[in-house]
Amino acid sequence: MKRREFLVAGVFSVTAAAAFPALAHDEHIPDYKMPEEYLPREVRLKTRFEPFEVHVDPGQFALYWTLPNNRAIRYSVGIGRPGLYHAGEFFVGAKRKWPSWRPTVSMIAREPQNYGRLADGMPGGINNPLGARALYLYQPGRGDTYLRIHGTNSPGTIGRRVSNGCARLVNDQITDLYERVPLDTRVVLHPIT
Repeated sequence: MKRREFLVAGVFSVTAAAAFPALAHDEHIPDYKMPEEYLPREVRLKTRFEPFEVHVDPGQFALYWTLPNNRAIRYSVGIGRPGLYHAGEFFVGAKRKWPSWRPTVSMIAREPQNYGRLADGMPGGINNPLGARALYLYQPGRGDTYLRIHGTNSPGTIGRRVSNGCARLVNDQITDLYERVPLDTRVVLHPIT
């Protein structure tokens, strides 16, 4: 399947703001002033997917939470830098609010100047790289892949290839997605085409 085949056929709702007048909110999260094209919106998909799955389209910097009747909620995301994005099938093996974070061994080896001082990790909080919420991606037989769908307090990283492999949403949007996605949900990170 070519990537273009599963993209949005048209906006199903009137506007992003009308579709989502208020995202799930945490009093510790600031409101992010995102351009309208980066706001969540309900869309109709060209390709049929099972409802209640997560699909990441790296070419569009989009994450889709699929719904019945070939609809989805589209969120804008930042994805892995070149060579660090990993396509595949996963499932949500854990969920955390205000998760702690520790760089992986490969992150420290790749960029010791940035990550070496953080080898012991850091507690959850607004400045934590995983943001307000995180969905932990697992694979059968492998367990935790160290890939996450998580929050960020850096809106300028959305719509860009900036991460060490994870998909990131601004904190108010990951909080909304987090409430929708249960454990064991199927997650597909589609290939870059």
